[in-house]
Order: sequence, then C-alpha cells, then structure tokens
Amino acid sequence: MLIFAVVGPIALLVGIATMIVAIRGGVGENPKSTAMLIAGMMAAAFGLLLTAFAIGTAGSPVGAAS
Repeated sequence: MLIFAVVGPIALLVGIATMIVAIRGGVGENPKSTAMLIAGMMAAAFGLLLTAFAIGTAGSPVGAAS
C-alpha cells in the first residue's frame, strides 16, 4: 500500500500541473492543449483514486500481514 500512497499524490500533482499548462495554451484553439487537458484530467483522477485507495485500506484488517 505504500507504493499507492507515494505514486497517487505524485500522479495527482502531475495531472493538475498538466491541466494548468493546457489551460494556458488555449484549449479549444490548439488540439495539443485539448489533448493535454484530457490527459491531465485522467492523470489527476487516477492519482486521486490511488491515494483514496491507499488511505481507505490503511486501517482495514482485511489483507493485513500477520
């Protein structure tokens, strides 16, 4: 679970940074910026899911090493 707790926030921050760059590049006018916006949203959502999964399963006894 530690890898999810590390990779998740990194993917979230990279996705948000990609969205910021895409918005500054003129979404709708430039196809590259539109593609970057979509990719940034997907990366941010993936990072958010990984982080939520790591936090949600941190305290659960299911799958705990014994």
